[in-house]
Amino acid sequence: MKLSSIVESISLEVKTGKNNLQNDVTGVYISDLLSDVMANSKEGNIWITLQTHLNIVAVAGLKNLSGIIIVGNRQIQQDVLQKAESENITVMSTPLPAFEVAGKLYQLLNG
Repeated sequence: MKLSSIVESISLEVKTGKNNLQNDVTGVYISDLLSDVMANSKEGNIWITLQTHLNIVAVAGLKNLSGIIIVGNRQIQQDVLQKAESENITVMSTPLPAFEVAGKLYQLLNG
């Protein structure tokens, strides 16, 4: 499924990486522990997290993830957004909790 379809279906706000919306999403990984994401996420996954610090950009780039969804209406600092844009990482946000986002993504990807 294209990232653009997910953005539209869940009403995500795209903060950075708008040029990546035609990328394919291969699955979903949910974790707030960076070492867990590094060890277990797969290339092309979309990552659901509440983390908003600079290191999320590095992890997403290292794992070649399709994007990061920041849940719970968390504020993302400008330096994080600038780094994500420079690294061509798609960062999206939503007021929804992780559980609800995960459920919607499950339905979209397996429906």
